[in-house]
Amino acid sequence: MKVLYLTTTGASDPTKASLPLHIAANGSVEADQECAVVLAGDATELVSQESAASLEGVGVPPARDLFQKLLDNAVPVYV
Repeated sequence: MKVLYLTTTGASDPTKASLPLHIAANGSVEADQECAVVLAGDATELVSQESAASLEGVGVPPARDLFQKLLDNAVPVYV
């Protein structure tokens, strides 16, 4: 199964911005599904290492950890 996750929310709502990353990293990757993430609109600010490093939503791991897991598992992130 191939899955594409799309997020359009930036740092102004850290929980909503982190959810697609969390589902991709801790859902699809763990289930051995082929997936990719698209950062569009306000979510493009997460490309900045500074923004991603400080992004922590409620009930989800920090974005820096999620991006690292995506990177470690060669999950494409498109901007």
